[in-house]
Amino acid sequence: MEKAKVLMVVAPQNFRDEEFLEPKNILQGKGIDVKVASRGVGEAVGMFGAKALINKPIGGVKADDYDAIVFIGGTGASVYFNDSIALNLAKSAFEKEKIVGAICIAPSILANAGILSGKKATAFSSESENLASKGAQYTGEPVTVDGKIITARGPEAATAFGRKLVEALGGE
Repeated sequence: MEKAKVLMVVAPQNFRDEEFLEPKNILQGKGIDVKVASRGVGEAVGMFGAKALINKPIGGVKADDYDAIVFIGGTGASVYFNDSIALNLAKSAFEKEKIVGAICIAPSILANAGILSGKKATAFSSESENLASKGAQYTGEPVTVDGKIITARGPEAATAFGRKLVEALGGE
């Protein structure tokens, strides 16, 4: 079987370190190929100083090239809330039946892309109203899986989020 490919999208600055590092380490530990995209930087910096080497600018990414697209949270993730490139990437991945993941405030990117309508989803509590206003059924759970959409509440759910991504990709 060909190695699964995952694209993690981080903010240029202030992504949440554990929400990036824990799922990334879990995915790579299962032999999954992980690439990282962001906007306008070669290296993104987390809220607590973690560094993420950027493999691709978000504008150069095609959903077709990946099995899953995962948006990482942290205060910086709000740069993608109304970013047409990020919203189109989420929508394209969803329409092509790829796995679409988001953690912390990043599920609002999925909601704003219009792909959470009629879906169960979770997010950091600050985003619950936005998700509901876009038609999502907000669960408040640490991790919620609805079909190929996987959402998580925040850093405390980062490990469980990584495991659910592996499961969805056909790993154990």
